[in-house]
Amino acid sequence: MREIDKVAWILIENGRVLSTRSQDKDVWYLPGGKREPGETDLETLRREIHEELSVEVDVPGAVHIGTFTAQAHSHAAGITVRMTCYRAGYRGQLQPASEIAEMAWLGYADRHRTSAVDQIIFDHLLAEDLLR
Repeated sequence: MREIDKVAWILIENGRVLSTRSQDKDVWYLPGGKREPGETDLETLRREIHEELSVEVDVPGAVHIGTFTAQAHSHAAGITVRMTCYRAGYRGQLQPASEIAEMAWLGYADRHRTSAVDQIIFDHLLAEDLLR
């Protein structure tokens, strides 16, 4: 069994969470990505969010909200993704960049449009009364 190690940014406004869809993908994902060798969670978060959305995450103010594991979308059975999630503010104007085709604010009713691990995270955010 193989595990994909990712870090994700949870940005919530008005009961909706910012999500992204990469080019040529059919589901939405929380913004973030894979850790590079030697990177900490927050170094990964800073780099990935800048690359994907052209903003600077407030790393000193970041708060860990949980780590979630599920079957990795579009990978062979048994390959899982472990998503370590942080809430944080940001500076700049959100704008899709790199492989990101579009971004959207998703509510709990959109849960079915996301990857398996994101669905678990949506459940957690709903239980914490952060998502509508």
